[in-house]
Amino acid sequence: MKVVAIIQARMGSTRLPGKILKEINGRPLLSYQLDRLKASKFIDEIVIATTTEIQDDNVVAFCEQQGVSYYRGSEMDVLARYYDTAVKFKADAIVRITSDCPIIDVQVVDKTIEYFLESDHYDYVSNTVERTYPRGLDTEIFTFAILEKAYKEASLERDREHVTAYFYTNQDVFKIGHIKNETDYSKYRWTVDTEEDFKLIKNIIDALYAKNSQFTLQDTVNIMEENLEWFNINAHIEQKKL
Repeated sequence: MKVVAIIQARMGSTRLPGKILKEINGRPLLSYQLDRLKASKFIDEIVIATTTEIQDDNVVAFCEQQGVSYYRGSEMDVLARYYDTAVKFKADAIVRITSDCPIIDVQVVDKTIEYFLESDHYDYVSNTVERTYPRGLDTEIFTFAILEKAYKEASLERDREHVTAYFYTNQDVFKIGHIKNETDYSKYRWTVDTEEDFKLIKNIIDALYAKNSQFTLQDTVNIMEENLEWFNINAHIEQKKL
């Protein structure tokens, strides 16, 4: 089974345009994310799925500079973009990662993938539907078969824009698995969608990255607990609804 991680990435964020290439210590956020994902024991290939919009020429230039595979597709029909990417790169299983999660923990990613591979009967496994992990460590994995089914059948704008919404809103159709953390850390927000989010992530990277580029969920929780004021930097930010 070929496991392909597809990272959806575009420059056109409404709340923080260009965020994925915004730099911390001279490196784009997307570069940090890629370095962390490359340590996965189960991912066979990483692909950036960007759009055909002119502004995303910058994403393509980054990929070519870094030697990372990419695909360009529809900006708004992200489901079609994922499907076409999966077809091109011959994926049997797709790990969905969003580019606004620069400090994603590869141990969490691998735990999710391993659960999916070992169970051998789930169509879709995630750590997001029943959230116990911080927002920003989001990991989903699913078969090519159900991606193709969604691509052919999904008609709602929500389901075309949010790749996996068609799966978890049809739990009577698909076999859904959930990964939960022993401790509920869902109060933390480690994704980047606003300037406040970016400020927090910069604090975390500045504190941890030089010591260990693969710092873990627990490392990040520990540094947050040592700096309690950090929590309030972005605690007021509301996640966009589907």
